[in-house]
Amino acid sequence: MTSYAHKKQQLYLVLSGIFLVNALLAEIIGVKIFSVEKTFGLTGSLSAGVLVWPVVFIGTDVINEYFGRKGVLRITWLTVGLILYAFLVILGTTKLAPADFWLSLNKTDAQGRPFDIEFAYQSIFRQGLGIIVGSLTAFVIGQVLDASVFQAFRRVTGSRFIWLRATGSTLISQLVDSFVVLYVAFHVFGNWPLAQVVSVATFNYWYKCAAAVLLTPLLYLAHYLIDRYLGPAETAELQAEAIVDKSV
Repeated sequence: MTSYAHKKQQLYLVLSGIFLVNALLAEIIGVKIFSVEKTFGLTGSLSAGVLVWPVVFIGTDVINEYFGRKGVLRITWLTVGLILYAFLVILGTTKLAPADFWLSLNKTDAQGRPFDIEFAYQSIFRQGLGIIVGSLTAFVIGQVLDASVFQAFRRVTGSRFIWLRATGSTLISQLVDSFVVLYVAFHVFGNWPLAQVVSVATFNYWYKCAAAVLLTPLLYLAHYLIDRYLGPAETAELQAEAIVDKSV
């Protein structure tokens, strides 16, 4: 294997690993809706999953920059498959009969209050199964939009204005993602009124917009480190391949 091919393979492996882990983590912790006001002093509510989604945004844009739309969609479909696998395993564990000693050892919480650990386990992970449908639907739509819009901006800007294509693609794709995931997960499969969905989704979207802008320096840092790793000639070759390869 040539030096260029090896570096290309290693780069895609690392970027895909970061992308996949954070996407899976976002799905698992996304069942919790936390108060931004009580946590940070700002009015609003967020899904805990959005805390790590900015890393997914950066991963999507960096993969798109060096491996094109096909590279983004390849890891997207792999991630969808692995998330489905993870939640099927989790669903399977909710069907297992709890051991008596486990229930007995955990029959009270830290304050000595009655606590049913099996009920807590079931409540958290079965709630996540409702979210998974909406989340994966939104994830696929958002990723296809992000990858397509990013390349559309790139054909206009060339290698300039990384911030424009990264932020622009995120703003457009997350407008869809933020509303679809909450509508399907908590309105279709849950008990949220539509007004609640719109309220939380709007706040989620503006958070993602702010995160995309604030994390722009990290995007440039990632480009700097990758360009140093590849070298000027190999960077140019890989980016040229990313532009030419428009297949799904």
